[in-house]
Amino acid sequence: MALPSVRRSSSMVSDDDLRLETENLDLRRLLAQAGIHAAEQQVAERLQRLLFEELHHRVKNTLATVMAITSQSLRTANSLEQGKQAIESRLLALGRVHDLLLQTNWTSAALADIVKAAVAPFDQGGGRFIVQSTNMEVSPGAVLPLAMVLNELCTNAVKYGALSNPTGRVEITATADDAQRQFRLKWTESGGPSVQAPSHRSFGSRLIEHSFVNQLQGRANLDFAASGVVCTLDIPLASLKSVPVDPTPADRVPRQG
Repeated sequence: MALPSVRRSSSMVSDDDLRLETENLDLRRLLAQAGIHAAEQQVAERLQRLLFEELHHRVKNTLATVMAITSQSLRTANSLEQGKQAIESRLLALGRVHDLLLQTNWTSAALADIVKAAVAPFDQGGGRFIVQSTNMEVSPGAVLPLAMVLNELCTNAVKYGALSNPTGRVEITATADDAQRQFRLKWTESGGPSVQAPSHRSFGSRLIEHSFVNQLQGRANLDFAASGVVCTLDIPLASLKSVPVDPTPADRVPRQG
């Protein structure tokens, strides 16, 4: 005699399937979440490593710059006090450059801001500088050479030139020739004592004429006219926009004998 077939209720099958499906969904969700967390952690670790490497790189370059400034300033100084003052002035200028770049997250800086930051410590009373600047952004790697050149010119003017007396003035003009793809910055002193060409080039002059200007693939001309020093910088526009952030001036600083 045939046995009656046993049928499972459709409701029982549906409940089991539903429970299994729910458990599978929960498991897949947990696995996916774990994968996301793992991926996020890997990205965070990679970003942290890149930041540390970038910080290490910049610190090394800054230390190289400081070492070059210190050694060359002392080597060319006539006394320990003179060397100390030269080092302080140049390191303060370097610090102002970094402050300026930090304000823009090391992306770029306006030329007008670079000039203002460079001359401000030498214009306490106001009115000593006449600045006519074109409106342009300068890449981070070009900010340092420009600012340090201006600092050297200011320092020299305070010691021997237009800023050494109450009546002297400095005119700074900056122009960009898009057709020629050239940038020109001209520094003109007037109203100061009569100027004579030095018997030998100082470290500051060599910094202007060779080291920092060479970083920008440009040219510098220092004219010690009797009426006042005139310095003309001619730099390709491309250099002001494409200089890398990590220049290491230590190996570009001219060495003395």
